[in-house]
Amino acid sequence: MDYYDYDHLIDYVSCAQKKSKSDTLVMMCRGNSPSTCEIEDILTDQGVVCGDYLPLRVPCSGRIPTDFIFKVLNSGVSSIISIQCEDAFCRMKEGTKINTRRFQLSKNVLSQLGFDENALKVVKYSRKAVYDTTKCVGCDKCVFICPYEAIEAEPFATPHIVLDDCVGCGACQLVCPHEAIEVKGFEFQNVLKRYGDILPQLKAKSKDPAILMFVCQWSEFSALDTPDAATKGKNALTLEVPCFKSLDPVHVVNALKCGFDGVMGVVCSSEDCKLEEGRDTAERNLSVLKDVLKKMNLLDRFELYELSPRCEGEFNQKLDAFCARIAGLPRREVIMVEAK
Repeated sequence: MDYYDYDHLIDYVSCAQKKSKSDTLVMMCRGNSPSTCEIEDILTDQGVVCGDYLPLRVPCSGRIPTDFIFKVLNSGVSSIISIQCEDAFCRMKEGTKINTRRFQLSKNVLSQLGFDENALKVVKYSRKAVYDTTKCVGCDKCVFICPYEAIEAEPFATPHIVLDDCVGCGACQLVCPHEAIEVKGFEFQNVLKRYGDILPQLKAKSKDPAILMFVCQWSEFSALDTPDAATKGKNALTLEVPCFKSLDPVHVVNALKCGFDGVMGVVCSSEDCKLEEGRDTAERNLSVLKDVLKKMNLLDRFELYELSPRCEGEFNQKLDAFCARIAGLPRREVIMVEAK
């Protein structure tokens, strides 16, 4: 893809170096790094302390050109940390395996050239569901919804999560009635707070429609990695979700009730979905959501689009069209309504 080729990656790092004095580059696969970037937590859990760093979030670290690594280390960056998905959870074909081999070969070459042995470091990490058993009532809904059979029912106890099988898709979070099981970085209350806090600011700074976008992290890359550029000139907030099946329809309803003028969803096509039963679950949720919005006379303020990273620029076209449509509707007032 043009915006992840060698030249664009080098330009990104060069610009990041001008804004920060850090000499550590952290490369992250989008499948294991929340958009809220709790990267420090991930590295700390793995026993890695790097302080300030230059973040580089890419679809798959296995696709990073080897030339890029050498160029970066020769441009003022002293160390590169690559946060890769665990082998079994890579969303791209052999992405982690490819990068592991490339890094090992690169380390051998760098060692011969006199670079520090820690110039390149690999951290294996895959996002998992976080389970608070004190909130669990044992309804076992998560057991039945998990498409990976990563949650097992227990006869006289709360369900057991098989972490080795969990991919952090968020399906369990959607059906849990007590927020006992959630995906780090995409917790219900966290998402609620993020769009709830920004809404008054959007309304105050512009008369343009306040737009909230929920975007599957696999349906659009450039807009999620550079959200400020994607929404430039728009009165909009972009929130990423690991898979559209994990998006709670309550957020769409609540956002509109709070005062957002429109809510836009962006999802992968069935062929591009990276997670099992992702679109099947999403379609069922969408049907229920549209029925609720219709009864509330809010259906004209919501739209769902299918996009692919292969179609560069299509996201902006859809956003422009949606904003133009919402601009023709009456402006909604800010009403702080908390989801229940």
